[in-house]
Amino acid sequence: MYESLMEEVVKDENCALALGAVERNHGAPGIDRMPTTQLRSHLQAHWSKIRAKLLAGAWTPSPVRRVAIPKPNGGTRMLGIPTVMDRLIQQMLLQVLTPIFDPLFSAHSYGFRPGRSAQDAVRAAQQYAQEGKDWVVDIDITKLFDHVNHDILMGRVAQAIRDKRVLHLMGKYLRRGALVDGLVAASVEGTPQGGPLSPLLANIYLDALDRELERRGHCFCRYADDCNIYVGSQAAAERTLASIEAWIEKHLRLKVNADKSGTGRVWERKFLGFRLDRDRRIGIAPESIARFKAKVREMWRGQQSRSSNQLRDGWARYVRGWWGYFRLAEVRQPIFKLEGWIRRHIRKCFWLRWHSAAGRQHALRRLGVHPRLLPTVRTGRGAWFMANTSTVNAGLKVRTLRRYGFLMPSDLAAR
Repeated sequence: MYESLMEEVVKDENCALALGAVERNHGAPGIDRMPTTQLRSHLQAHWSKIRAKLLAGAWTPSPVRRVAIPKPNGGTRMLGIPTVMDRLIQQMLLQVLTPIFDPLFSAHSYGFRPGRSAQDAVRAAQQYAQEGKDWVVDIDITKLFDHVNHDILMGRVAQAIRDKRVLHLMGKYLRRGALVDGLVAASVEGTPQGGPLSPLLANIYLDALDRELERRGHCFCRYADDCNIYVGSQAAAERTLASIEAWIEKHLRLKVNADKSGTGRVWERKFLGFRLDRDRRIGIAPESIARFKAKVREMWRGQQSRSSNQLRDGWARYVRGWWGYFRLAEVRQPIFKLEGWIRRHIRKCFWLRWHSAAGRQHALRRLGVHPRLLPTVRTGRGAWFMANTSTVNAGLKVRTLRRYGFLMPSDLAAR
């Protein structure tokens, strides 16, 4: 049992490590509007007093700032943004608590854990399917972060932690609530999504589910609130879904999302943006490709407020991050086949940015287009049509776009 943890939390080296993490992450300010750029100077002026309050168990967190962000599949997710000072303290707690709790977690848990990733979970799912367990029970817990039971959670934390100052501080962060219309709305359940501690607390809470699935002998992968169980038949899948749903409601006091949960063959259900095909190869889920296409349309609308270099650099950051996540896919043709369509959007964007017929002729002439092709810019057809003409293609060839740094997934796959 860990009885003197607060001294570890407030150590200078732990504070310095946490400060670096908060500064690198940037993040939006909390209710006090202090940006991360001011945190270092604030600490230099006030750290001794803050440290003394933490050691005495007298630190009082500020309410979080509520922010609604859109979810990829529609709807919104509510985030609770702590002040940067509370974010720092949560990060300090996280750095001390993770080495205590992480070794206790199940090997089937992959989300928000050091040295583990979504890709590891997908590989494990593929292994189960290859072993013949190709029926999947897809469990999605409804708004996990909003409905965590504080008493159950803190009871589990207290099984490993005895330092009452740490326990009381964690309880304060859970109960502090949010500032809404100038008033503080107290929190009676949930752990605000947006603070560094929330993912660890969610894993502590759901570890009981992992242990129950292990006790029953199930093959499963859990990534935060997304849990897939792999079985050998449809009957076993339906029986397992009903049984586990009842267990979650009884023991965790959480609800399973009936719209998103269900059973099916592995090639009928997506997992963390991926989907296995009938040969049990890893592919990119159609829903992920649809979101990728929506992002392409958004980025290449023809914004006039950003320079060509800014558009190129923004696209490069996005496609590198996207491919960095999905490069695990073994079935890549569906995304590679989109590259002509992506280039057409890029050409359409440039066509719009060249504004007038004279401007378009001038730009295409500089790109080496033969003069006999230039009159086509005056046809009056729309930008999407013109982006697929031989005239625009001659100016913005594949190799030209590549030379100017307009990356495609296949360029990254070849590296």
